[in-house]
Parts: sequence; structure tokens; C-alpha cells
Amino acid sequence: MVGMRLVIIGGGILGTAHALAAIGRGHEVVQLERESEARGATVRNFGLVWVSGRSAHELAITLRSRRLWEEIGGKVPGVGFRPSGSLTLVRTDAELAVAEAAAADPTAEERGFELLEPDRVRALNPALRGKFLAGLHCSTDAAVESRQALPALRAYLDATGRYAFYAGAEARAISGDAVVDDRGRRFAADLVLVCPGAAHGGLTRELAGDLPVRRVRLQMMQTAPLGEQLTTAIADGDSFRYYPAFAGPQLARLNREQSQTFTAARHRMQLLCVQRLHGGLTIGDTHEYDEPFAFDVDEAPYEHLTSVTEELLGRKLPPVVRRWAGVYSQSIDPNAIVTRARAAENVWVITGPGGRGMTLGPALGEETADLLHL
Repeated sequence: MVGMRLVIIGGGILGTAHALAAIGRGHEVVQLERESEARGATVRNFGLVWVSGRSAHELAITLRSRRLWEEIGGKVPGVGFRPSGSLTLVRTDAELAVAEAAAADPTAEERGFELLEPDRVRALNPALRGKFLAGLHCSTDAAVESRQALPALRAYLDATGRYAFYAGAEARAISGDAVVDDRGRRFAADLVLVCPGAAHGGLTRELAGDLPVRRVRLQMMQTAPLGEQLTTAIADGDSFRYYPAFAGPQLARLNREQSQTFTAARHRMQLLCVQRLHGGLTIGDTHEYDEPFAFDVDEAPYEHLTSVTEELLGRKLPPVVRRWAGVYSQSIDPNAIVTRARAAENVWVITGPGGRGMTLGPALGEETADLLHL
């Protein structure tokens, strides 16, 4: 199909990645965002392109997305792409066994895994002067600036002359070959892609019913500038519990023999930490699955994350300048990265990448374009 007009509902990374794929194939795109700017999970995350934790069956699409992010970073410097890699730091023998198994896995070379002794960890990332037994290095992990990426991508798309972004435009109905917003404006469309993020009700439910997705809440924070470079992203051994790449008898043993601290277990916590371009650290996170979610944030997770980060860095953190909570949409189908539901002949609802939206966005946009023969 050549020269189609797409209307994309949703201004987050998934909607924007689909716009990028469509524009790249010669189509026209109108993108509607109900807020003045995307304010959901897209901007409330680490900006990590996280290859290390993805399962074996997701590895190919993850590496494809990593390559696409690098290409995008070359064309759109404002997204802040950097191939910094990551270090998962282990502090117990049980965690070390999981890291050793990952480094010996058949996919280890593709992922860029290497298990490093403490001296080599510190040579790679001199800011890590704290206590740990080893570090699982993943050279393919990368980062983008989550709060800068979308405006930079929209400016790039706008320069093509085939893209228009409407902020503060809430799609209310799809009538025939047009999308109608809350001001009564009609946007003609050959194809409509609804990328609603965690907004599973309203128009999304009207179009596609109850989808096989759930909402997940997280808490995170950001510090003032560290005053030195953190050359890689870092994670702790608790992160093994939340990523399918590490499943196996060693992880089962870790979960049996070494329970997390009460706070970490209660809030289903892991430490992920990445340095922003301004020097501050984005640190998180928690996992909450049972709705209704609280409207406020709990201080105990922040205290735990601060303690673990300071133990690994071997120094006090700078002051925390921001704290926030966020909600993302996660597919509950173990065989699906996202849920794609055909709501009408020319209407698709696409949601549910979970915590993988930033990592996989570009590849998911290309995959949808391929599936729909754009």
C-alpha cells in the first residue's frame, strides 16, 4: 500500500514508533494525544534499551530494536541514544550462580554477556566503589533520554511534511473513514492505529472489549547530578527475579534460599539505575499489580533503593529532586509481546508491551507495518 493516511491515537512511545515506521514507508500520519504532551509510562521510565533481560524468544526482536534505536540516534541526536551497556552487580553466592548461568547461556554472546570480577567492574565503571562479588556486563544494553525522545522524534517527523501532531485532542469515536475528537474535528483515515497505553477503558474498551492486558504501577526517583560519570547502567541481583532471560534452576534456588528484605519483597522491587545526560540518576523501581492503585507514593521503597545504590556506589547519593509513580500496560499472554486487536476493517488497537515499551518500540512499529503490509 502506497500513500495511505494513518491516524494514530496515542502520543506515547508506541504510537510514535508506529508513526515513525509509517512515515518511513512513505505514508502520511496524523497523531492525536489527549494530553498537551505524553505523560504516561513513556516519560516515567529509565530510557533503557534493555537487551539483557529479554527471553530467548524475544531476543531477535530486541536486538532488532536496539539496532533501530542506534539508527534513530544517528538521525535524531535529540533522543540522546548512547550504547553504554549495563552491569548487574551481585552481592550473594545465590545471585552469583544466576549470573554465572547467564554468562554460560547459549545466547550470552548475542547479548554481549560477560561476568567480571570486581576489579574489572571498577575499571569499566570507576564510580562503582562499593561492595559486590561480581558484575554481569551486558555490552548491548543502551539508553535514550525518555523525557527528550518524543519531542525530538516529532520534530524529525514534522520535517518530512507528511506528519501532524495534535496535542490536547482526545479521540471520541471512529466513524467510517474518520476519527472524531472531543472538539468535533474529523480526521480522515485509511487506517487507524489506537495505541492507548494504560488507558484500557473508554474508547479502547468500546472498540476492542476487555483485552488480555493488565496495568502495573511503579515508583521511581531522580537525583541531582552525581558529580561523576556512571559509565554504564546498573542493576542489582533482585532484578534477576523480574526478567525471563534468567529463568532456570539457579534462579529458582535464589528465590527459595534467599528471600528479599521485607520491603523489597512487599513492593516487588529491583534496582535499576541510569545516569541522565544532565548528570542525575534515575533510580527504581517497584511492581504493583492489584488495583485500585494508591494515589500517593510509599516512602519505604525509596529508602530501600537509596540504601542499595549507596552500597554499590560506596558513597552517599546526591539529594533526590523528583519522585513519581507511573502505570504501564502489560500483556498477560505469555506468548505475546503486545496485544494487537482488530476492531474493524481499518482499525487496530495495540497495547501491552509492559516494561518493554521503550526497549521494543521501534521494532514493534516496524512489525505492525509488516503485518499490515504498509
